[in-house]
Amino acid sequence: MPRAAAGGRVSAADERRHAGADGRTCGDRAAGAGSPRTVLLTLGRLPKALDLARSFARGGWRVVVAEPFRRHLVGASNVVARSHVVTAPAVDRERYLGDLLRVIDAERVQLVVPVSEEAMHVAFLRDRLPGGVRLYTMPPEALLAVHHKGRFVERCRDYGLAVPDSAMADAPRAAEIARAGRFVTKPAYSCSGRGVRFHAPGAGFPADPGLVVQSFVEGALCSTCTQAHDGRVLATVVYRGAVMSGSVAVCFERIAQPAVEEWVRTFVARTGWTGFVAFDFVVDAEGRAHAIECNPRTTSGLHFLHPDDLARGVVAPEDPRPVRFRDERTLMQFWACLTELGNAGLDRARAARVWRAMRTARDVTWSPDDPWPLLSMPWTSWTIISMARARGVPFGEVATLDVGWYEDRDRSATAA
Repeated sequence: MPRAAAGGRVSAADERRHAGADGRTCGDRAAGAGSPRTVLLTLGRLPKALDLARSFARGGWRVVVAEPFRRHLVGASNVVARSHVVTAPAVDRERYLGDLLRVIDAERVQLVVPVSEEAMHVAFLRDRLPGGVRLYTMPPEALLAVHHKGRFVERCRDYGLAVPDSAMADAPRAAEIARAGRFVTKPAYSCSGRGVRFHAPGAGFPADPGLVVQSFVEGALCSTCTQAHDGRVLATVVYRGAVMSGSVAVCFERIAQPAVEEWVRTFVARTGWTGFVAFDFVVDAEGRAHAIECNPRTTSGLHFLHPDDLARGVVAPEDPRPVRFRDERTLMQFWACLTELGNAGLDRARAARVWRAMRTARDVTWSPDDPWPLLSMPWTSWTIISMARARGVPFGEVATLDVGWYEDRDRSATAA
C-alpha cells in the first residue's frame, strides 16, 4: 500500500507561484487545467534525490517517490506528495518494474526520473510505459554498455578518448598489464569503490571473468556529473573529495578542469547521450584526463547544479537559458562529515582537516523552508546506518546494495 510522506503535497500557493516555469507537459498524460504535473523519482534515500525533488517542486511539479525502504530521506520533505514502497530491484527486478508501473498508473505520472544505481533497472521500463509517460534516461543497452567497466574502456578507445589499459581478468592481456607495472582490479559491475584492489607489479589475481584488470595511472583524482540532451552538454560539474568516507566523498569541492570537461563533451557527443552521466578521472602530470570508470546516473556532483535550473534541464532542455551552478564551491553531507570527525579519534591532522571543511561548507540537505530531511536523517537513514555498522564499512558502500546491477542478467542488452 502507498504511504503518504511527511509534509504532504506542495502548497497551492507554491504551485501557483512556480507553475509553468519550465513550460512543458508530456503527451496525452498532460495534467488537466490547474493540476500540477507529476514526476516519479525512483529512489528517495540519497541527498541527490532531495535536490531533484525540490527542483521539480519549485517548477510546479507534484513529486512522488518510489523507494524499497519504508522510511527514507526524501520522504521527510514537505515537497513530496506521496511515497510508495516497492520491491528492491536487486531482489526481484520484474516485481520491481511491476511495482513502478502500478505507481505510475495510480499517481498519473507523466515523467520518470531515475536517481542512482537503480537507473540500470528502471531503463527496462522504456517499452512498457503508458502513452505520454517520459523516461529520463538512456535505453538499457546504452547504460549497461558503459556501466560495465571493461566495455566502457573498449567504447572509449573507439572514440579516441584516454582511458587506462584494461582487460578482463580471464584474458591473456590481463597478465601483461599486471607484469607491466602497478595495477588495479575491480568488479565489472560495482560502485562506491566496492571490491577495488590495488596491486604491486607482477602480483597474482584470480582469472575471474567478472573482474577487470586495469593499469594504475598516477595523478590527481576528480569526478564529474553531467546533464546532457541529445549529445549536447547542458552542464558538467567537475569536483574532488575534500573529506572521504572510505572511497566515497562526503564533502566535495567544485574545481575547474578543462581537459576533463573536453573529454566529457566528446563522450556525450559521440554517444548522443540524454540524461545524467558521470565519470571518475585521473589527471596525470601532463594534464591529460584519463577516465577510469563511468557511472551512467547522477552523483554527488548534482548538488552543485542550481535548484532553479536542474528540473528545467530535464523537461525543457532546448531552453536557451544555461543550467547554472550554485554559488557555493564546497558542499558537505553534515551527518557523514560528523561521523568522519568522530572516526578521526586521536589523529589530530585528520580531525582538523574534517573540521575545516565542516566550518566552510554548506550542507546539501539543509533548507530553512524544508528542515526535516536534515534533522531527521539519523532516523530516516537508520536502515543503511545499521547495515554499515554490521558490516564495518562506510555508509556509502552499502547505501545502494539492494538497487545496484551486479551481473549480465540480460546479455543481449549488455552486448557492445
